[in-house]
Amino acid sequence: MADKLKITLVKSPIGAVPKQKATVEALGLRKLHKTVEMPDNEAVRGMIWHVRHLVKVEEV
Repeated sequence: MADKLKITLVKSPIGAVPKQKATVEALGLRKLHKTVEMPDNEAVRGMIWHVRHLVKVEEV
């Protein structure tokens, strides 16, 4: 497993379920094409799994 994950918002959460919008916000993604680095752990992986259709993930 990598040390960190690079997460990019590639699709707008406007039409998404409110829980998915909150998850995107909790990941620190506020604007389209914004990228954040998060630690690679089970909690973050679970959040990514729930919004996997809205984000792109790369291992760093």
